[in-house]
Amino acid sequence: MKAFEQLYREKKMTANQALELIRDGDYMFSAQAAGEPQALLENLQHLKETGVKDTILNTCLPLKYYEAFKDPELQGILSHNGWFFSAGLRDAQKKKLVSHMPQSSTSILRKTLDRIAFEGRRPVVLATVSPMDQHGYMSLSVSAIYERDLINKGALAIVEVNPHFPRTFGDTQVHISEVAAVVESDRPIPLAQLAPYTETDAAIGRQIASLIEDGSTIQLGIGNIPNAVAAELKTKRHLGIHTEMFTETMVDLIECGAVDNSQKGLLNGYSVCSFTMGSQRLYDYIDNNPSVLFKSCTFTNDPYTIGRNNRFVSINATLEVDLTGQCASETVGHTQWSGTGGQSETVQGAQMSPGGKSIIAMHSTYTTTDADGKKELHSKIVPFLHEGAVVTTSRNDTDYVVTEYGIAWLRGLNVRRRAEALINIAHPDFREELRRQAEINGIW
Repeated sequence: MKAFEQLYREKKMTANQALELIRDGDYMFSAQAAGEPQALLENLQHLKETGVKDTILNTCLPLKYYEAFKDPELQGILSHNGWFFSAGLRDAQKKKLVSHMPQSSTSILRKTLDRIAFEGRRPVVLATVSPMDQHGYMSLSVSAIYERDLINKGALAIVEVNPHFPRTFGDTQVHISEVAAVVESDRPIPLAQLAPYTETDAAIGRQIASLIEDGSTIQLGIGNIPNAVAAELKTKRHLGIHTEMFTETMVDLIECGAVDNSQKGLLNGYSVCSFTMGSQRLYDYIDNNPSVLFKSCTFTNDPYTIGRNNRFVSINATLEVDLTGQCASETVGHTQWSGTGGQSETVQGAQMSPGGKSIIAMHSTYTTTDADGKKELHSKIVPFLHEGAVVTTSRNDTDYVVTEYGIAWLRGLNVRRRAEALINIAHPDFREELRRQAEINGIW
């Protein structure tokens, strides 16, 4: 232990000192969401003082709108790629200070590393870790989407050590000998509380729960609809968890006995995930809990890995669906809103699973307000996606689509029957117009 402590002391430095390790052309990857190293990101503008140039920062769902993200003086010093946008990045994109990186979660790291090697750049990983144990190991804690993969590939590792972050198991263990710099901080871990869901969400939750059998392996995301689904699953038995994000509602399902991970077929006995964010109760649950296994997205979201689970059910959200089944889940017209995340892969993987189902869930409508303050209702089921919309899930892969008005099972249906099924779960006020547009445009 004394040797590890000595090594730790030798590598301990301030955030600015750690950033001085960055060289021209380096490609920095920041850990995702709650795992982002805020002490480092808050000091990124120090790169203006070091003389470094042509570096790249890659973020994935950053929680804060850091000053470096909106500083035009960093152009030429630091460019910013976003894998999954948040509100701050949407603003930065309007100012041409960030560009979205189209991606699927299991292939983007390999493809990005190919580009890095071609351009002669050095990969760097910036992450938050829990404190070092007696054996010299720290834990990547709440984010394991690509951090361990990068370290395995020889990336320079700069870590923020924080005692408020839980110690987790899986692809999370990092030895002090693998780290170039240690920056200590004592900031609180980011918290997220569950928001109350609406009766519309509850109706969708009931529809989805009717499709989930005892013994299914589930993937849930964040948001009101997944929360409503989880509430409806408490009467199920022998469910398993294999998901990108481990959520607060999954703790509820484990504690009430609905989830026991006994019939998954792959990693029985374990809840498998890649990252998490939630309340202190959630963090306390996963701390030193070997039954929750954090695995890299390159494993967790791989369709072939997913397909090895029994009765896998993926539940994802979308912004709009056209009458042939194309799903635009990450853009609002020309505006990049979020990112692909693991949607396309979990959709495919669920349908590779024995008895598996892929579910796309959404409200049937959304409301806008015009300049005069008048509210207008719009259908999320449309004849054609809006101009500029990006197809996240191909119509070739869309399986179940669920709204508060019902379930459309598109698997094995031709275009005519798909359109009919989707119109039947649209808001009643829009069904006649959708049928008229289908006839005018030959959607049959």
